[in-house]
Amino acid sequence: MRILLRVGLALVLLLAAGIGFAWWYDHVGQHSDADFDTRVQSPAYPAGAGTRHPRVLMDEGHRNFHTASGRYKPFAEVLRRDGYGVSSTQRAFTAEMLKDADVLVIANAMGPEDHEGRPAFTPQEEAAVAAWVSAGGSLFLIADHAPFGGAAARLAQRFGVTMHWRYARDDRFHEGWDNERLVFSRDNGLLDDDPITNGRSPSERVNRVVTFTGQSLSGPADAIPLLRLSDGAYDWESRKVRYPAKGHTQALALEFGKGRGVVAGEAAMFSAQVDPLGIKFGMNRGDNDDRQFLLNILHWLSRAQ
Repeated sequence: MRILLRVGLALVLLLAAGIGFAWWYDHVGQHSDADFDTRVQSPAYPAGAGTRHPRVLMDEGHRNFHTASGRYKPFAEVLRRDGYGVSSTQRAFTAEMLKDADVLVIANAMGPEDHEGRPAFTPQEEAAVAAWVSAGGSLFLIADHAPFGGAAARLAQRFGVTMHWRYARDDRFHEGWDNERLVFSRDNGLLDDDPITNGRSPSERVNRVVTFTGQSLSGPADAIPLLRLSDGAYDWESRKVRYPAKGHTQALALEFGKGRGVVAGEAAMFSAQVDPLGIKFGMNRGDNDDRQFLLNILHWLSRAQ
């Protein structure tokens, strides 16, 4: 009986410790890496008389999980160092508020409270964004796994992109133990030659991109698959429910009317974050080209190349 009591007490203590760790981890949360070096060696739009500095507008009006002053602060600072004029907005999307922007960035918007997976934008806002892109604007739409994929799915459909909103996994082409931390490289054949991964010069060539838990996408036949999922990849919903993701991608680029768009199914690769244990993930890792991938995307969207 004493042995059973001791075992029971040990299990209770282990459970309490596990709950306490989970609470601490979530309470402290992910945060931007204050030590991340945002300097850009050769800015696309250097300071100087006569240099045009494209205007990047970052959405913060739709309960965004990533903002220019929060988890995407390194994102915004890297773009500023590359010569972009970066500002944020909490306004609803209209033709009037979009007219002065060159690139609109939407990162992990959410639907209403307690319904985060519902559309984050009204049909009128979605129509305004689509019309603005068609007239020559550039959209960078970033949406993770659920609930973010559901919140942005209807807007993505305006551009012929389907968000599968579950968790993209690959049991072969992943990093370490985590089959949601996906590796796209020249070596494994999941990165192809295209205007974005090749960059404007050999120094900008992207060879290895790592993503940190996102969803899969599928798009129009003429879209450029930037991060092509392998034939063995799948969309995971639960232990018993998964769907093949063969032919899907985790980022794609497309032309839409006179404008351009890039849609990404994972957000952390464009961040530079540290978790409560001090583990880095995003552009601040030394084993990926995620930082150059971000710069190349903006170069393409702003027509620097």
